[in-house]
Amino acid sequence: MAWRRVSVVVPGPGALALAEALEAAGAVSTELADADAGTAAESAIFAEPGAEAGVWPRCRIVALLPEALDARAVLAGALAEAGCEPLEPAGHDRLEDADWVRETQRQFAPIRAGERLWIVPTWHAAPDPGAVNLVLDPGAAFGTGSHPTTRLVLAWLEREVKGGERVLDYGCGSGILAIAALKLGAGEATGVDIDPLALEAARYNASANGVPLSVRAADEGLAIRADLTVANILANPLRMLAPLLASHTRPGGRLALSGILAAQAGEVAQAYAPWFALDEPAREADWVCLSGTRRADG
Repeated sequence: MAWRRVSVVVPGPGALALAEALEAAGAVSTELADADAGTAAESAIFAEPGAEAGVWPRCRIVALLPEALDARAVLAGALAEAGCEPLEPAGHDRLEDADWVRETQRQFAPIRAGERLWIVPTWHAAPDPGAVNLVLDPGAAFGTGSHPTTRLVLAWLEREVKGGERVLDYGCGSGILAIAALKLGAGEATGVDIDPLALEAARYNASANGVPLSVRAADEGLAIRADLTVANILANPLRMLAPLLASHTRPGGRLALSGILAAQAGEVAQAYAPWFALDEPAREADWVCLSGTRRADG
C-alpha cells in the first residue's frame, strides 16, 4: 500500500485547527514543525505546566493520507474549514509502504551517556559489553537517554554513585535514572511518578535490566531520606517541589535537577537555595542541570 504525503506552511495560529481538519478528513497522521527551522528565524517553543503553550509563527504541517483519497481536495477542504491561507505552495508526493517497525528502529541506536554508561535498545547488541549497559526501548514514558536533560543527570550519577547509596528518582518516567543508579552500584532506588503508564514502564524496564527498583505513585506518600535525589521534570514543577525534595534528601545528601532551560536556572536555583548549597551548573546546548548538597541547617 502507498500513501499520499502533503506538506503545507501556514500561520501558527491556524496550524492546530488545520491539523484537526486534515485528520477529520482522513489523514492517518499529522506532524507540526517550525517552517523556519535551520534559519535565523527559527524559534524555540517549550510548553510546560504553568507556561503558555504555543506554536511557531510559521508552521509546517505534514499529513499522511491513504492513496485512495484525493489529497489536493482534502487539503483544500481542510484549509477552508480551518480558515487558513497557505504561506507557500503546498507540496505533494507519493510515499511507498515500508516496514515501519524496522524503519523506526533504525532511528534509535545505542547512546553513550557518560564514560561508562550506554543506553542500548533491545534490538541492538551492546557496543561495549564491558560498559554499564542499560537495556531500554523508546516508549510512552519520557527518558530514553537521547535528550540532553537525561544525559546531564546520567553523567552526574556516574560521578556521584560510589556504592550502596539510597536513591530517589522523582518524576521517574521510564525509570532510566533510577535504573542507571542501581547498575552503577547504588544500594536501593525508588522511582516516583504521577503517571500510571510511567510507573508501569519503569517496572518493566527495571525487570528487563535485572535491578530491584521500587516504584510508587506520587500520591501514595513517601518515607525516605535519600543519599542521592534526582528529578528530571520541568522548571515550574521543580520550583514547586523544592520543599518536598529537600525533605526527602538527608543532610549531606546530594541533589540533581534537570529539565531546566538556561534562562530558567536562576529561578529554580533560588527555590532550592534555602536547603542546598548549589554547585556550578552543568550545561548541554540550552539545557542546564543544577546540583547541590543538602545543608544540615536548612
